[in-house]
Amino acid sequence: MTALCFDGRSVLVVAEREPPALLPGEARIRMRLAGVCGTDLEIARGYLGFRGVLGHEFVGDVVEAASPGLQGARVVGAINCACQRCDFCNRGLPNHCSARTVLGILGRDGAFQDAFNLPERNLFRVPDAVPDEHAVFAEPLAAACRVTEQVDIAPWQRVAVLGDGRMGVLCAYALAERSHSVTLFGRHPGRVPFPISVEEKPVPEKVRDRFAVVVEATGSPEGLAIALRLVEPLGTVVLKSTCAAPHGTNLAPIVIDEVTVVGSRCGSLPAALELLAASRMPLAPLISARYPLAEGAAALARAAEPGVLKVLIQGKTRS
Repeated sequence: MTALCFDGRSVLVVAEREPPALLPGEARIRMRLAGVCGTDLEIARGYLGFRGVLGHEFVGDVVEAASPGLQGARVVGAINCACQRCDFCNRGLPNHCSARTVLGILGRDGAFQDAFNLPERNLFRVPDAVPDEHAVFAEPLAAACRVTEQVDIAPWQRVAVLGDGRMGVLCAYALAERSHSVTLFGRHPGRVPFPISVEEKPVPEKVRDRFAVVVEATGSPEGLAIALRLVEPLGTVVLKSTCAAPHGTNLAPIVIDEVTVVGSRCGSLPAALELLAASRMPLAPLISARYPLAEGAAALARAAEPGVLKVLIQGKTRS
C-alpha cells in the first residue's frame, strides 16, 4: 500500500506499507478522497507527538466488513474510536473516551493511505446525491456544527468568526443557519460566496464592535487574545484552533468580563450529511488544489501556504 506518514521529523510517502490488521468490529475502507486539515499541519509541526499515517477527513468505500449490509457502501466516518467500556463511554460521551484512539491523530493510522480501518459503528453512509467532493467536507463541517450544539445562539444574537481559513469558513456557513448576523474576520475577503447574513471584514486592529459569541478559528496562538477583545461582557468564546505553539494570552479579561470559554472539537456526522444533502453551502470554491496520494507530501506543503483553503488527496478509486 501507499501511505503518507509522519516520522517525527518529516512527512514522506511510503510506497510499500503493510495493510493494517482488521480487528473485530472494524471495517476496511478504501480511500476515495481525503482532505488536508489544519490539524494535519500542526501534527507535522509536533502537535500531540503523533507518529504514523496522517489524515482524518475522508470519503471512501467499505471493502471488508463483518456486517453484510455495509459491504460496498460509500461512507464517511467519526474519527474517535472509543473503548465502549470506560466511564465516559458509559455516559454516552465516546468522543472523550479515556482509552480512545483517533484516526490519524492519536494511536491510529489515518486516511492518507490506500486503505485503513475504523469501527463499523463509526461509519455513516453518504447519500447518493452528495458527490465525493462535498462528502469529504463531512468531518470538518460536523466540527463546525458542533458550535451550535454547544452554544445556544438566538437568531438576533451577533456572532463573529475569527479566521477565514478552512475551519473558519465552515463555521460561518454553519452559524448562518442560526444567526441573522454573522461577521467573518479574516485576511481574504471575497474569495468564497456566503449567505446574505454573513459579512466579511478584515481582522480589526482596534475593537469597535463586540459580539455575543466569538468563534476563534485562526489556527494561531494569537487568536484567543483577539477573540477576548471582540467578545462582549457575559459573552462566549468558542475555541476551534489546535496549535503546536504555546499560548501567551492574558486571561484576566475572562474573569473581569465574566466570559464563558468553550473548547469545541468533533460534531455530529449525520447532521453534517443532512446539511450537505440540502446543498445550501457553496463548497466548490473552498477546494484550492488536488493531488494524488503519491504526491501527498506536496499536498501538505501546498495546504500550508498562506491563503490556501482545502487541499484534497485523491485515492485510486474515485467516482
